[in-house]
Amino acid sequence: MKTPLSWIKEYVPALQCTDEEYNSRMTMTGTKVDGMYRLDKNLEKIVVGRIEKIERHPDADKLVVCQVDIGEEVTQIVTGASNVFEGALVPVVLGGGRVAGGHDGGPLPENGIKIKAGKLRGVESNGMMCSVEELGTDANAFPDAPENGIYILPEQYGPVSEKSTEMIPVKPGMDALDVMGLHEPVFEYEITSNRVDCYSVLGVAREAAVTFGVPYVPPVPAVKNESGDVNDYVSIEVKDPDLCSRYTARVCTDIKIGPSPYWMQRRLANSGVRPINNLVDITNYVMLEYGQPMHAFDLDTVAGHKIIVRRAKDGDEFQTLDGQMRKMDRDVLMICDAEKEIGIAGIMGGENSKITDDVKTVLFESATFNGPNVRKSAKRIGLRTDASGIFEKGLDPNNAEAAINRACQLMEELGCGKVVAGMADVCEPIPAPVRIPFSAEKINAFLGTDYSKETMLSIFEKLELAYDGASNEVIVPSFRQDVKGMCDLAEEVARFTGYDNIPDTLPASSATMGGLTYKMRIEDKARETAQQCGFSEAMTFSFESPKVMDKLLFDADAPERRGIRIQNPLGEDFSMMRTTPLNGMLNSLSTNYNRRNKNVRLFELANVYIAKALPLTELPDERSMFTLGMYGDGDFFTMKGVIELFFESVGMKKKMVCDPASGKPFLHPGRQANIVYDGTVMGYIGEVHPDVLSAYGIGDRAVIAVLDMNEVVPVTTFDFRYEGIAKYPAVSRDISMLVPVSVTAGQIEAVIEQRGGKILESYRLFDIYEGAQIKAGFKSIAYNLTFRNKEKTLEESEVTAAMKKVLNGLAGLDIELRS
Repeated sequence: MKTPLSWIKEYVPALQCTDEEYNSRMTMTGTKVDGMYRLDKNLEKIVVGRIEKIERHPDADKLVVCQVDIGEEVTQIVTGASNVFEGALVPVVLGGGRVAGGHDGGPLPENGIKIKAGKLRGVESNGMMCSVEELGTDANAFPDAPENGIYILPEQYGPVSEKSTEMIPVKPGMDALDVMGLHEPVFEYEITSNRVDCYSVLGVAREAAVTFGVPYVPPVPAVKNESGDVNDYVSIEVKDPDLCSRYTARVCTDIKIGPSPYWMQRRLANSGVRPINNLVDITNYVMLEYGQPMHAFDLDTVAGHKIIVRRAKDGDEFQTLDGQMRKMDRDVLMICDAEKEIGIAGIMGGENSKITDDVKTVLFESATFNGPNVRKSAKRIGLRTDASGIFEKGLDPNNAEAAINRACQLMEELGCGKVVAGMADVCEPIPAPVRIPFSAEKINAFLGTDYSKETMLSIFEKLELAYDGASNEVIVPSFRQDVKGMCDLAEEVARFTGYDNIPDTLPASSATMGGLTYKMRIEDKARETAQQCGFSEAMTFSFESPKVMDKLLFDADAPERRGIRIQNPLGEDFSMMRTTPLNGMLNSLSTNYNRRNKNVRLFELANVYIAKALPLTELPDERSMFTLGMYGDGDFFTMKGVIELFFESVGMKKKMVCDPASGKPFLHPGRQANIVYDGTVMGYIGEVHPDVLSAYGIGDRAVIAVLDMNEVVPVTTFDFRYEGIAKYPAVSRDISMLVPVSVTAGQIEAVIEQRGGKILESYRLFDIYEGAQIKAGFKSIAYNLTFRNKEKTLEESEVTAAMKKVLNGLAGLDIELRS
């Protein structure tokens, strides 16, 4: 949405401000200005010149020498333009002046191009005659401009104001930019979708009037001379009122097609709309002014002079004004006559009812269509227009009548045709205005301010929010669809008294101080541990492809394949909610590997989604998974150490056990284990299977570990107790053993813990060996055991008894002591 400032001032005549001030204050009151540019940027010393005489250049066939009257003198200018003629009025940039750019169609230079007096093929040239491109604009803004040539100025022009009919003769020496309407700042706005009223010049002007505290003077549509009865010309039937809550129509006869007046052309062009002719320009002008798209039909092409608003039929085809055939379905709303479709509601009219130069009678349409339906229809048929972009936001049904009356008023004032009396109108009951109980105390409490009731009501009055003193309610006009409750009234007060004037206050609340939940504290410990061990946090998508399960070697009936399908996925690769965190982690490791990062350690805390039943009958089980992955420096035991460190940091004091009977298909069959704590499987750890590594393009060994935080959190504690320095000495013993290869260190340590008794303080594996010096089927393992009694000095007999129990237990594992 963009508007020239002069158009805003048409309805806010007392507005006095600089461009920068307008930009800043409008943004601060909520009508965000996204950009501002001046049409006369980099244009200097450009005046009107009249070509008095043209002669051929003595040394160049394609150049001519012109004597140009620039008001105070006649100057000589050499040009290669072929469209100049004696008596033509042209824009001339004098020597030392500046133009915006050239004819090449490329981006305009930042500071324009400076023009110097000089010689062209030996003949002096003092300045340059300009094309519209050299003035920083194009043929869309000036449809009468030649494709390649000097712009010929009109003999007279008028102010860019609807209220003035004065025409001013164009004379040499005048400011050419005034004549062309280029002394103008244009503002572009970022309007939020809930403020559909501000998708119009009138809506922005209303905001500007309240922002600057000056009167707002909107137009009052009125047709002075009407004749006949519209019902003799057209009838309307709406078959689907759920998609069209209001349809209005008016008729104009004796149509005269021609150019629209200077002021209308300049306003449209400066708003980014190409002027075409008076009839088309009026509909575009009203759309910009009122934010109400309109359409004009040639009534002679409307069969039976009847308008029927109904759904299309599945498979119907319709040719739109752009000449394209569009395929329809029953959810697309059509405008039809008694025999055929003539337009797609809210999107575009049809080729079969378009306006031509031979039109005699015009039917104007102004309607309110269902916004979501227009948006979905435009997307399905692949046609989004300026009109559909406005309709899809949901329009005020009262605005349809005002806009169509405004169009008829302009038809009459501009001499385009005669207006038929009356308006054909099919309208569903318009909802009563929203009424909001008013309480200055509540608004002040909400904002932390102390504004008076009178101050608030003054703002509401300027915004056309009426106040009913009897019921103490604010009555919201239908065009303000965003104002629905007390907080919206508070917003209006805050906007126009200034957000910067709201004092800093603490919220009045009895709530207790916030903090992290226990689960969040455990997850923070997980992050802290991983980062201490050199891992960086990753974030991956919750959506993935069903093909992931094949890459991870899951069986056809594996429960992980029972993922939840997305109803409207971005694509097949994002069509299923993940049931395992592995794909995201392996993809991240693969990306780093292919970018030649040598040593990578990543972790992620994210949910997996386990369906309790398919199709879904209830919400899935969302389980938080702590996933670690690495390649490069480190192995299985490095990763195991990270898990042990995490368990220790969250108060899990019992021994973690790695059970090799994990059976994960995506892990190396001989280098994987379940992570077991106190008899419960907490997750798994292992090297990634070589086939999986190959599928992900990882050319190095990779290790992963996954912990189910839903299982971990219940057995954690932050109840750490301080223990003083031991008062009594410790006694240590070493055990060197021949152990069957099938016996794991975990089994040995379980026996040591069970048999060591209360005086066993710690144990440590310090040697493991397999080789030629050890008999086949065995390995050598050595442990150091430390004993201590916290209450007295240990006696030799106590240590010997404890060791004997440990050795007896180990004997049950077919372990032999080494001497």
